[in-house]
Amino acid sequence: MTAGSTVLLWLAPALWLLGSLAARFNSEKDWFFAEAAAGAAALVAIAGAFEALREALSGAGGADLLGVVMVLLIAFLGWVVLRFSRDYLAGEAGQNRYVVALLFTVASVLTVVLTNHLVVLILAWAASSFGLYYLLTFYQDRWPAQIVAHKKFLASRMSEVFLITGAALIYAEAGTFSLSGIGEFAGLQPELSGQMRLGAFLLAVGVIFKTAQLPLHGWLIQVMEAPTPVSALLHAGIVNIGGFVVMRMAGLFSAAPEAQTILVVVGSLTALLAGLVMMTRISIKVRLAWSTCAQMGFMLMECGLGLYELALLHLVAHSLYKAHEFLTAGDTVLEVRKRDLTPQAAKRMAQTRVARRILALPVAFAIVWGSLLVWQALLDGFDVAGVAIFIVALGLAPLLWGATDRGGQPLLRGLFRVVALAQLYFLWHWAFAAVAPAVTAPALALSVWVVACFAALYVLQIWLLAYPQGVLSQTLYPWAYAGFYLDERFTRLTFKVWPARIGAEYSTGVSTSPRDFSGEQA
Repeated sequence: MTAGSTVLLWLAPALWLLGSLAARFNSEKDWFFAEAAAGAAALVAIAGAFEALREALSGAGGADLLGVVMVLLIAFLGWVVLRFSRDYLAGEAGQNRYVVALLFTVASVLTVVLTNHLVVLILAWAASSFGLYYLLTFYQDRWPAQIVAHKKFLASRMSEVFLITGAALIYAEAGTFSLSGIGEFAGLQPELSGQMRLGAFLLAVGVIFKTAQLPLHGWLIQVMEAPTPVSALLHAGIVNIGGFVVMRMAGLFSAAPEAQTILVVVGSLTALLAGLVMMTRISIKVRLAWSTCAQMGFMLMECGLGLYELALLHLVAHSLYKAHEFLTAGDTVLEVRKRDLTPQAAKRMAQTRVARRILALPVAFAIVWGSLLVWQALLDGFDVAGVAIFIVALGLAPLLWGATDRGGQPLLRGLFRVVALAQLYFLWHWAFAAVAPAVTAPALALSVWVVACFAALYVLQIWLLAYPQGVLSQTLYPWAYAGFYLDERFTRLTFKVWPARIGAEYSTGVSTSPRDFSGEQA
C-alpha cells in the first residue's frame, strides 16, 4: 500500500511539469504559471514532509524519509532559483524557452529522487540532462556555451550507456527493476555473483560520468556562459543527484566491493586534484565550479566508504551553500574590490606557524574523538566510523590556523568553534541516521587510502600557502592552473567522436584552448 506522504510528494514533480506545459502554450503568462507551480510544489512538499513524519511517529511505515528530505531541498532551491531568474533575466530575449526548460528540468530531478524504479530513474535523469542543455545554451550566440553544452551532452549520453547496461545485468540476475527489491535481493546473497557485481560497477561508472569527476569535469568548469541562476541550479541541485542515486541503491553498492573501490578512488583523487586547482583560480564563479567538482568527489568517496549519513549531510549542506554563493557572486566581487583598496603585504610564513597549522589537525581530531565518547555515553548504540571522525576533523582543523598563529584569546575562540561544530555534526549525524541508509563498515584498505590522500592534501596546502614562491609551488602551479591537462585530452577525444557545430571564431583557430572557455585569463 502506498503511503499518503508518497502520494503527496509525487504531486511536486507533477506541478512543475504542468507549469512547464502551461508556460509553453501561453508565453504571455509564463512567469505567472512558473511561480504558481513552484509555490504550490513547495507547499505540497511541506505537507508531504509533515505526513511522512506523522507516519513515522505512528509506526505506520511506508514513508520515504530520504525522498522527503530531497524533495524539500529541491522544491525550495527550485523556487528560489526561479524567483531570482525573473529579475535576473528581465529584458532578455528567449525567456519563455528558459522558463519551460527550467520547470521541465526541476520536474525531472524531482522524479529521480522519488521513483523506486531503476528504469524510470535513468530516464528521468536523462530528461534532466536534456532540459539542462537548453538552459546552458540560453545565450545561443555565445559559441563557448555551445561547446560546453556539447561536451556535457556527450558525457551524459556515455553515462546513460553504462547505466542502462548495468541495469540490464542486474535485472537479468535479480528479476526486478525495483530499487528496494534490488537492495533486498543483494542483502539475501552471501556474496554477489560476478554479473551483479559487474552491474553495480557499471552503475557506479555511470554515476561518475554524471557528476563531473576527473577527467570528465571540463563541462562543469566551463559553463560560465550560462545565466547565473542556471549555475546555481546545476551546482546546488543537479550535480548532487549522483550522490543521492548511490544512497538510494546503498543495499547493492555496499555488497559490491568493485563499485565501492572505484567510487572511493576516483572521488578522492578528484577531490585532491580539484582542491589544488581551485587554489590557482581568481574568477569567483570558476573557483566555485572547481569547488563543486571537489565536493562531488568528496561525496562519492563518502558513499563508497558506506558513510551514507555523512554523505546526506554533505549533500544538503553543499546544495544550500552553493546556491547562496552563486546567487550572491556579484556581492562577493564587490567585497573583494573593497579589500583590494587596502592590500596587505604578502609575508612568508614562519616555520613555527607551519608546524602549528600541521598540529591543528591532531588537535581537532582529539576534540572530535572526545566529543564522540561523550555522545556514546549519553546515547546507547551511537557510533561513527573512525574515517568519518578523521574527515570531520580535517574540515574543522583550519578553524584553528589563525588561532594558533595569534595565541591567547583567539586560540580559545578557535577551540570553542571546533567543539561547537563537532557537537553540531553529531547532532545532524543522529538526525540523518534515521533517514539515510544504514552505515556499513568501510574496507580497511579504502579507509587507509582516504586518510593518506587527504592528510597529504592538508599538508600540501599548508606548504603551498607558506612558501608561494618555493620550488614546489613554482613547479606545481602551471600544472594545477591547467587542471593537470586532463580536460584537453577529453575535449580532443569528444571532438573526434562527435564534432560540435561551432562559430566561425573557433573554426578559424581563434582561442582553441579549452582553458579559455572558462573565462580565465590566459
